[in-house]
Amino acid sequence: MADEGNKAPLIVLAAGGTGGHMFPAQALAETMLKRGWRVALASDERGLRYAGGFPATVTRIETASASPSRGGLMAKLRLPFTIWRGMSTARAAFAADRPMAVAGFGGYPALPSLLAAISMRIPSLIHEQNAVLGRVNKLLAGQVGQVCCGTWPVVNAPKGVALTHVGNPVRAAVAKARGRVFAPPAGGRLKLTIFGGSQGAGIFGRVVPEAVAALPKDLRDRLSVTQQVRAEDGDTVAAAYQKAGVTADLAPFFDDMPARLAKAHLVIARAGASTVAELTAIGRPAILVPYRHATDDHQTANARALAEAGGAHVLAETDFTAEALTPRLAALMGDGGQHDLAAMAAAARDLGRPDAAEALADIVTALASGRAVAK
Repeated sequence: MADEGNKAPLIVLAAGGTGGHMFPAQALAETMLKRGWRVALASDERGLRYAGGFPATVTRIETASASPSRGGLMAKLRLPFTIWRGMSTARAAFAADRPMAVAGFGGYPALPSLLAAISMRIPSLIHEQNAVLGRVNKLLAGQVGQVCCGTWPVVNAPKGVALTHVGNPVRAAVAKARGRVFAPPAGGRLKLTIFGGSQGAGIFGRVVPEAVAALPKDLRDRLSVTQQVRAEDGDTVAAAYQKAGVTADLAPFFDDMPARLAKAHLVIARAGASTVAELTAIGRPAILVPYRHATDDHQTANARALAEAGGAHVLAETDFTAEALTPRLAALMGDGGQHDLAAMAAAARDLGRPDAAEALADIVTALASGRAVAK
């Protein structure tokens, strides 16, 4: 990592492989680079495969890691040794080019680098995206200099650990999309956007086309759908929309999702922390379907504040059926629902923290310099 010609301070971001961990880490990376810092990303082999959105100037550090929830008995027996090996790699990297700070964003791939930072007395902090502290973050919360939270309130805060609510940092493309003011369709084209990742696209691909097909014809004629679908479901979902006479843009992944969210009149999505952060940063109404197998049901907790503020409707996965969804879509997207959509968009936007990356960067800077951080 070391560059003899570059004496800029270095921050190491330690994160797991999911978008929920990587997106806020990427947002902080973008912000720290603008402030003149060098940035490195530490993760395991799988995690680094999901780091394509990070700026090219971000150095990659591969550290071995493992989760107790994966693999058989032998994998679980090897777990402490794998973590130790990853920690040793991180310690060697930090000794060669000592970071001013290490920030962990959750997931077991973040554990080796955080343990290395703690053992070497490098200023460290944790950012928890969800309303429920993840296992790694909860384990280390009392050992780092700062615990920052993206969703508020946190329902399982460890006793005696102070938490700081900064919000979830959003990528530059999301922050830019905030500038697009929500405009209800008012008799024009209705734009419905559906996304859910690998754990959500399956159920959405089954339920949403059926619900849309049951809408009155005048709504279907005006409807334009953008939907993330699994590759194996693409033909089936496309045929369902075609039969219903609805225009649909379908793909397993959209690399311009922030722009698509900004154009949406209504969003159907899971309730991951990054999803909720992006909906509130941009200010768009949503129907949220928390993933029922999420650890400690954290997606339901993530959705609670937005629902209570009036920015989203929440449907439990067990209640997410075409029969339940059709009347909601008809009420919201019909002419009588224009005011409701606008009110939901405004409520979501009021909860947004588009400056979360800057706030987190301020905390990093203060922590690295040894200054007290406001809690």
